[in-house]
Amino acid sequence: MRLVITALLAVGTVAAQGSSKGPIVGTSQAFYALAKNNILRSADKIPESLWSFQPTPEVRTIAQLFAHVADGQYEFCGMASEGKAVEKGVEKTARTKEAIVSALKDAFAYCDAAYAKMTDASAVETVGFFGRQATRIGAMDFNVVHTYEHYGNLVTYMRLKGIVPPSSEPRR
Repeated sequence: MRLVITALLAVGTVAAQGSSKGPIVGTSQAFYALAKNNILRSADKIPESLWSFQPTPEVRTIAQLFAHVADGQYEFCGMASEGKAVEKGVEKTARTKEAIVSALKDAFAYCDAAYAKMTDASAVETVGFFGRQATRIGAMDFNVVHTYEHYGNLVTYMRLKGIVPPSSEPRR
């Protein structure tokens, strides 16, 4: 676990230094890029025949998890960039792998645009966040946490179906 945390911190530091962004936005953006990559690679790896898989009736299907992640991008990045959650309803409307993957890509592009216009100065401005105030970068970081929370669900689902998650694949 220490090795993973150290590697993530190193990636964040190097990415922030190599970024045209300041260290606050650059580090957050680096962690976001890791989460985005793992989600999109998971969507590619999981065959459509498994998208209705649901380990128990109380939890989301694979399709619902991906759609929920798409909705989260709009919600949290909307708070950071527009000062309010943006509702797209992907989980309620998209049903096929093709539609959900397309929605995921659009949602990540929305967050990419939010990062693109953010500076270290604007990152520390406060916005409404679930009835409280949070910094813009705090909302973006919450998005990363939320995305990784559901990537963890997907990792379990993939393991149950004999699929190696992207973050566990051998490095090339």
